[in-house]
Amino acid sequence: MSEIYLDNAATTPMAPEVLATMNKEMKESWGNASTGYSYGRHSKLVMENSRHLIAQSINADDNEIVFTSGGTESDNTAIIQTALTRQNLGKHIITTAIEHEAVLKPLHFLEEHGFEVTYLPVDEYGEISLDDFKKALRDDTILVTIMMGNNEVGSRMPIHEIGEILKDHQAWFHTDAVQTYGLLPIDVKRDHIDMLSTSAHKLNGPKMIGFLYRRDGISFPSFIKGGDQETKRRAGTENVPAIAAFAKAVELDSPEEKQKLRERYYHFKQKIVQGLRGHGVDFEVNGKIDPNGLNHVLNLWFKGISTYVMQTDLDLAGIAVSGGSACTAGSIEPSHVLTAMYGADSPRISESIRISFGKVNTEEDIDKLIATIVQTVDKLKQIKQDEGEE
Repeated sequence: MSEIYLDNAATTPMAPEVLATMNKEMKESWGNASTGYSYGRHSKLVMENSRHLIAQSINADDNEIVFTSGGTESDNTAIIQTALTRQNLGKHIITTAIEHEAVLKPLHFLEEHGFEVTYLPVDEYGEISLDDFKKALRDDTILVTIMMGNNEVGSRMPIHEIGEILKDHQAWFHTDAVQTYGLLPIDVKRDHIDMLSTSAHKLNGPKMIGFLYRRDGISFPSFIKGGDQETKRRAGTENVPAIAAFAKAVELDSPEEKQKLRERYYHFKQKIVQGLRGHGVDFEVNGKIDPNGLNHVLNLWFKGISTYVMQTDLDLAGIAVSGGSACTAGSIEPSHVLTAMYGADSPRISESIRISFGKVNTEEDIDKLIATIVQTVDKLKQIKQDEGEE
């Protein structure tokens, strides 16, 4: 049985070129980049060349890129260190109700230590209101942390508009760009972004490597305590092979490639929705089909069919989809994103699946997904009819 992977918002397979780069650098760049002899200098050069390429991808300066272990560390660093460093200026933070757990849990931690957090609500499309944001902004707000795009329903946040509002305010602006980096064009200077988090494994790079963009002038102590690596901004021996592989993944995602992927994924979305409607499947889109959204994420509510049943049937057919964020998939808690969008009593919370596309997906994959969903829905409908006749 052939297998189809449609959970690319959770993670992506490493691209062949990325894997080749990582293997090469594991052989050639194993020296400690913090040492001064030839082995270390070689690793340092590879790392700095990678840093330059990555910085260019978001219109940043080289010294503004700090390599981390991934999105979670980057988010935690930006949020916790900003709060602890700037608490003399205020203790108020603004975020949204649908942030990733890597943002929400550090904020809960800070609330336990006397900070006040405003969680902006979202509408049925997973979008915030700029009016709500303006009303929430206060003189003592020291940090705004709002994701660039949502990992469960694919909604985008008005990052540029928020940056414009904050450019003359004391609050630092952080955005979790884990789901958007590699798919959307990002310009930190244009959007007045102070800090930005990424993770390589979301764009066909290796796991356990990412970066935190820190605008020049943003200063706080290293979150990880230890040595003086990354110019004293992140302790720990740098993973040069992974950094080089990350840079290769970024290099592969040229502006032209990103545009092609966005168009392809939007086509996949339309094809699935039209195909299911054509077969009379009773479903609704969670959020909306928007060419300006995150086109690789499609969240669907199948009325009367539990997430577990739909996900299991697809898995048995060799199709991998998600019931929500991979980071909460093992939890019995309902999706906080769908809850924020539709309310705690909505059946969508327990009857929805997330489909997310990647570079490896084909038209044939989408055709099989549609056919399998239709078969599953028809089978369950027949079972209910048979039970009703007994």
